[in-house]
Amino acid sequence: MQPSPTTLSLWRHQLGEVPASVWRRTELEVLILADNGLTDLPSEIGLLRRLTTLDLGHNKLTSVPDALGDLTELSGCLYLHDNRLSQLPDTLGNLTRLRYLNVGENPLTALPETIDRMAELVELRAQHSLLTTLPAGIGSLRKLRELWLRGNKLTSLPASVAELGELRHLDLRENALDEVPEPLTCLPRLRQLDLRGNRIVRLPDRVARMPALEKLDLRWNPCTPSPALLAELERRGCVVLL
Repeated sequence: MQPSPTTLSLWRHQLGEVPASVWRRTELEVLILADNGLTDLPSEIGLLRRLTTLDLGHNKLTSVPDALGDLTELSGCLYLHDNRLSQLPDTLGNLTRLRYLNVGENPLTALPETIDRMAELVELRAQHSLLTTLPAGIGSLRKLRELWLRGNKLTSLPASVAELGELRHLDLRENALDEVPEPLTCLPRLRQLDLRGNRIVRLPDRVARMPALEKLDLRWNPCTPSPALLAELERRGCVVLL
């Protein structure tokens, strides 16, 4: 089978830097530059306006250019995970067609507030970073189904999380939460909630009103839920792990 002329995979080619010839491939729709030891991404990336998927994971990037926001045809996946990014450009919010975004395993202390414009996102991964809060407008991501936030420093969630009506899976393992965030009880389709390794001391009765919850993982938290609450959750078909 002949490789597609609109796909270029340079995965693990030990490039060190992106060859200039790549920026002339304006017909590309899929570009894979993962695991190449890249330390710099030139603004010429913005010339590849037909890209639908871009993989820059497992490199050594300390920044990405504003021109990343020119790739408005990105509708599949954008991988920026496992780099050395301490911040992301606000222009990321221009990627309003993107469905999957992975920015995990970077020393990020915040996500850009403009992320609320990325209305087509179905899955967002920002695990193992340094996040202390989430953008206030994250609830605008009305199509989001999976949110992966393991291994950050979150102590609370913004109120707008209650508007994530399509959310099915939420991973908050290994953060700094001392209570179950109240906005979560408003989520009509949340099935799996992972709260392992936080600082939660009490499980509120309102958790039993979460209509779709199937699995609640509370291991490695200093809380002992009441037998009545556990019985009610079990009656509703929710498995609770303690």
